[in-house]
Amino acid sequence: MKQSKVSKIKTRKRDSVRVTKNNIKSFKTEISQYLDSNGFLSYSAKKKKYVILGTNTPKDGLVECPECKSGQLLIIKSHTTKKRFIGCTNYYNGCKASSPLLQKAMIKATRIKCDICSWPTIFFRFGRKQKWQKQCANMKCISRKSKV
Repeated sequence: MKQSKVSKIKTRKRDSVRVTKNNIKSFKTEISQYLDSNGFLSYSAKKKKYVILGTNTPKDGLVECPECKSGQLLIIKSHTTKKRFIGCTNYYNGCKASSPLLQKAMIKATRIKCDICSWPTIFFRFGRKQKWQKQCANMKCISRKSKV
């Protein structure tokens, strides 16, 4: 028998993932929130990850809007000012729920609701060497006040 041209790479157990039905199912649900309407992912070469419409917000929103109860809160980037903020999808119908985000920080938005105001919580850090910090996305939330 001829040896194949592709050489086998030695892998350690800690470097590999055991493929199971549960792993595949959880991966499918996790990745499906980043698909666009055609079922494609958009890839950001700068950040080296898949993103949807230039943000890392799931397509069906982070959480339900606490003010209008019918829209979803999303991370939006303004085309004119290039600033990021969280706003409601029901804005054009009169909902005024919006809050600015940190502009120079790396942000990871989550679907976890704040216990006090039910806005989404975000993780942020300013540099690679800093730890991720957690806070509520709402500027007016009591939990966001400094603990001095």
